[in-house]
Amino acid sequence: MNVKQPMLSVDAALERILSAAAPIPESEIVSTLDADGRILAEALVSQLNVPPEDNAAMDGYAVRAADCAQGDVQHRISQRIPAGSSPLPLEAGTAARIFTGASIPPGADAVVMQELCEPHGADGVIIHRAPKAGESIRRIGEDIKAGSVLLPSGTRMRAQETGLAASVGLNTVSVRRRVRVAVLFTGSELVMPGQPLKPGMIYNSNYFTLQNLLKRLGCRVTDCGTVADSLDATIESLRLASSEHDLIVTSGGVSVGEEDHVKPAVQAQGHLDVWQIAIKPGKPLAFGQIKRADSAGSAFFVGLPGNPVSSFITFLLFVRPFILRLQGVEDVAPRFLLARADFAWPKAEERNHFLRARINSSGGLDLFPNQGSGVLTSTVWGDGLVDKPPGHTIKEGDMVRFVPFSSVMD
Repeated sequence: MNVKQPMLSVDAALERILSAAAPIPESEIVSTLDADGRILAEALVSQLNVPPEDNAAMDGYAVRAADCAQGDVQHRISQRIPAGSSPLPLEAGTAARIFTGASIPPGADAVVMQELCEPHGADGVIIHRAPKAGESIRRIGEDIKAGSVLLPSGTRMRAQETGLAASVGLNTVSVRRRVRVAVLFTGSELVMPGQPLKPGMIYNSNYFTLQNLLKRLGCRVTDCGTVADSLDATIESLRLASSEHDLIVTSGGVSVGEEDHVKPAVQAQGHLDVWQIAIKPGKPLAFGQIKRADSAGSAFFVGLPGNPVSSFITFLLFVRPFILRLQGVEDVAPRFLLARADFAWPKAEERNHFLRARINSSGGLDLFPNQGSGVLTSTVWGDGLVDKPPGHTIKEGDMVRFVPFSSVMD
């Protein structure tokens, strides 16, 4: 007699899935300009100081602070120092006209902003305010010190990280190779947009959602098409997909119906570590591995539900962190904030429910009126997900955990 297994909690399922992930060892060198979205395979260490020299933080006059101690002091302008030039030592009792980013001349220890100075004659200036030593000077190494770790291994590069790498002269960086992902969809009822929609058929929206989510994560995606509702066809498709990919992602066919063949197909060629999670929507998510026929290795497998909202949410909560961990990223937890619920949810379900909501003009959260797992419009209307724990209810005015889509789709 089959004994019904208890569902895993969201946290337990995620912990089990992430425990299987180890960073892909292969790396490649790419130009810093092309590194946006890639994961560093090695730490970036700066070989120089930034700034490389003391420089002016603003346009003004470089002086010796002791020469201006009384204020309203007249000085001769002994030199003009634009950015990129090499200044001469500052003569005592003089000032140097200096511009933002220009090197501080030897002997000067302050820059007085030009708004506090008054030109006097052809080559003179009156310093109206006594500066403090170090005023308006950016010190050598103030931003980055030579020998310091600029970015650790596992950093996901964004525009600002590429700029930071470039600021210390790095025109190439070492990154993890892209995760190779095969995607396939089960269901004889699925057709692609542009094809006639016959009775009983539906357009395959998950094809577009999942492919673009994977591309956002920098994956190299292979489209393995749609598989008919057949155990043999499902087994063969998974066997072929396992040979050259790190991960196989399927959509549909992971429930317990007579036409759901993904679970037995995976078990015929590998094993499942996770199946059925106490989450709503998305209960029938599956995770495991499929042995490769041509080697001793295996490909990871994630089976997502077929309902579009279930597929979308479980991808964000489970597949995204798993792929990031394969790329060497340690901190994969979604960012959440506490927000005021401007709605009530009196049902205390046994599963962890993720409700689509958006932030209103007063900073509270409004709930999409239809929380069905097939209502894809809720994911477009909403700004994120309210994380409602099992057994909890929500009263209007309660503070709730809110996961913005921006935190799990960056």
